[in-house]
Amino acid sequence: MSKSTDSVLLVPGASGWEIWTRQTDGGFTLHSETGHERAGDLHEIPPGDLSLLFPVKSTTAVPMRVTSEDDALFPDLVALHAERLGLRPDPMAGQLSDVFIIAREHENTALLAVFLRSPGEGDLPPRGPQSFDLSARAFPVTGETLAIWQEFGRWVFAVFHDGKLVYCQATAVNAPYPNEALAREIRLSLMQLAMQGLTVEPSRIVLWSSSESPDLSALTSAFQVPVEVTARPSPVLPSPLSKLLPADVRAARRVAVKRRNVVLGIAAVALVYLGLAGWFGYGLWKRAAETRDLLRQARAAAPEGEAYSLHVSKWQELSLAIDLKHSPVDILQRVASCIPPNSSLRLQFAEISATEISLKGEAPKLEAVNTFSLKLSKNNDLAHFTWKTPEPKQATRGWEFLFNGAVPTPESSP
Repeated sequence: MSKSTDSVLLVPGASGWEIWTRQTDGGFTLHSETGHERAGDLHEIPPGDLSLLFPVKSTTAVPMRVTSEDDALFPDLVALHAERLGLRPDPMAGQLSDVFIIAREHENTALLAVFLRSPGEGDLPPRGPQSFDLSARAFPVTGETLAIWQEFGRWVFAVFHDGKLVYCQATAVNAPYPNEALAREIRLSLMQLAMQGLTVEPSRIVLWSSSESPDLSALTSAFQVPVEVTARPSPVLPSPLSKLLPADVRAARRVAVKRRNVVLGIAAVALVYLGLAGWFGYGLWKRAAETRDLLRQARAAAPEGEAYSLHVSKWQELSLAIDLKHSPVDILQRVASCIPPNSSLRLQFAEISATEISLKGEAPKLEAVNTFSLKLSKNNDLAHFTWKTPEPKQATRGWEFLFNGAVPTPESSP
């Protein structure tokens, strides 16, 4: 006799969503792998308590240190830090943030704040999950570990301290194996963590891959720690689960409660109406009026979610603050890669934002300046900038230049 499914878990896989099931007396086992990247396309989910793991790309991880050991103060301290970073989750869009403890010290606590992008149309399954969490928290890891795996065709990574998640990030790298671009993004993230007082030195790297002999040259040359290649472990539900709850799921739960209450009310009134059917006159009319009023309430019950359009537009405005390709450190690295080697060209001034770049510098030879200008305009990583590179001016020590780049806006486009 087959056992009934107790829990169902939706996990972001390498190429599409995976469905895992669990009986009461066991762990999760893989039920099926799909090619769907939209959870809204999953129409054959087995019955059972449904949980969903948000992919890394749908979250923004913000590690921090706070000078407090009081758990009750952590949400307020995280909210203040998020305000400084320009992260303002819309309270009307549900519970889109959560905070997890990394490590405790005397009057000092390391925290990981997670901010969820508001799910768009088709991002949630047709059947509303009972709980949510992060995919990076669902795979068992021990010690100081850097884990690397693929979700929906792109590489993601997570950093762990004593088995607890410190940071996770989705990259734009979709190469078959980890390459130099992925290694560079990981190193930049570790540097940023160190600048925030969260120095993590992984003692090992685990690559979760189904390939038997992946190319590890980029990782081994970038990090001086062993790289282990294993299959991704079976997921487990984190304990405690996150408090993440998108507004449409919360609204659906409220509607279900309202609908249930209305149905119960209608059933109760119907019983009373049948019991008092022999009554004549005012009493019968009054009961009928109450029944009609309850029926109107039942027809009026509808899902709540009209606040999403405003929230989505506001969240999109935050892309300049949370998208890695807009990081000033990353943009500066791309600019520096355009400097001709052994040319003695140097930058005296660099002002960089997500939409504008201003570069002032000098070089002994005019040829070096022209080569630098050409590489800026041909660099694929800087292709979304439009450059203004006026002729350099001759100075006492060579040639001076002032280049400016800007991302075109709809108003400035012809």
